[in-house]
Amino acid sequence: MKNNFFSYISIFVFCLIISSGCSFISVSLVPSVEPLKETKVSGSGKDKILIMDISGIISEERKRGLAGLSDEPDMVARIKEELKMAARDKHIKAIILRINSPGGTVTASDMIYHEIEQFKEKTDTRIIACIMDLGASGGYYVAVSADKIIAHPTTVTGSIGVIMLNLNAEGLLHKIGVKDTSIKAGEYKDMGSPLKTMSEEEQKIFQGVMDTLYERFLAVIAENRKELTPEKLRSLADGRIYTARQALEYGLIDQIGYLDEAILLAKENAGLAEARVVMYHRPRAYKNNIYSQLGGPGFGTINLLNIDLKSFVNSGTPSFMYLWAP
Repeated sequence: MKNNFFSYISIFVFCLIISSGCSFISVSLVPSVEPLKETKVSGSGKDKILIMDISGIISEERKRGLAGLSDEPDMVARIKEELKMAARDKHIKAIILRINSPGGTVTASDMIYHEIEQFKEKTDTRIIACIMDLGASGGYYVAVSADKIIAHPTTVTGSIGVIMLNLNAEGLLHKIGVKDTSIKAGEYKDMGSPLKTMSEEEQKIFQGVMDTLYERFLAVIAENRKELTPEKLRSLADGRIYTARQALEYGLIDQIGYLDEAILLAKENAGLAEARVVMYHRPRAYKNNIYSQLGGPGFGTINLLNIDLKSFVNSGTPSFMYLWAP
């Protein structure tokens, strides 16, 4: 039976080669990325509220599927695509940023924040951020782009600060008899290398970069949370996390509630009596309610030891992160 099966396969492949004029057959292992489509998940009426999903580590790293193949744009590209589609639809009156993220790279977090700010300037659309399990560091950085922030009663947020992810494997290399023989031109060309211990001067240089990125984080919050005085903001921005109740007390969020209440808040802010709640997604992704996630294996999984940290380790270079990574 097994031999017959392989015989049939061989005959099929041979026929394909003959029918193609003995030319090579090109087969794509990565599915083509199709345009976004819209699905209604609740509500009624001509006006719409769009739910946008910001889940997992915020990065320009493309989502990896089976065997490491990528069949989706990265998060930044997807968010821009959704915003562009929403800008063309005059019935979109409000957007809910459904956030469940520990943060991510400094640049990716800032790019998403920038795209939302640009969208707000070009349209009259209201933005509501709804933080689910986690909206820490870069997740909170993105949230402050919204007109209002609502957090679930069990949300963890905050972690305002910057971390530079770096490893020092010099001691390990000595133990196994491996020596760094890199050649450089420029005293600090190899600073941050995991193959050697960082000098005091190198630490100062990196700290200068970190301080600049930290000030950028504070400036973004201050611009959008004007009720926070500079002194109060700095006292909160020491990297610690906060519960939803603490965040409300300190002025980091506006309300505690569920996603349903975020929809009601979006309607109220947009002046709508009724609205359809919609989501954008790739064809074949199943959407039937406001909690439906984006399709694909492992998408949105908050795993700090997954692809982003692995990529950073493989790169061998320091990574600047707005990330809660205990």
